[in-house]
Amino acid sequence: LVCGPYRVPFLLNKPGSGQRVTGELYAVSPRGLSRLDELEGTSRGHYVRQPIRLLKEEGGDDLETEHALSCVVEAYYAHKSYEEELWERNRRRSFGAYTEKEARGYVKRNDRPQHLSFLDHIRIFVSSPCD
Repeated sequence: LVCGPYRVPFLLNKPGSGQRVTGELYAVSPRGLSRLDELEGTSRGHYVRQPIRLLKEEGGDDLETEHALSCVVEAYYAHKSYEEELWERNRRRSFGAYTEKEARGYVKRNDRPQHLSFLDHIRIFVSSPCD
């Protein structure tokens, strides 16, 4: 999990890198999932919906225990077209939860420049110097 432009969180699919993340899980209807895909821009190259393995929080260090308490759901990840650049822009550092600390500086969608596309915002962010 890293921050992108305007402190928006992005989940990256980089096995072996980063850390486990905590978040929220929702059950949605097929119609609701279709609406979420539209919101997340899956057909426009913004995000991709892929499987993610969940582990119950009280799962122990024992792999057998973790396996018994795990299940696979889906999450929205940064699109492959900019994922690596986003990882590099964050100095290959991630965080485990999008907390108030990580969200500090978040800019609401309506307060962002409206003449740029989502992918324009990403390109500008990944090409700008790190803080």
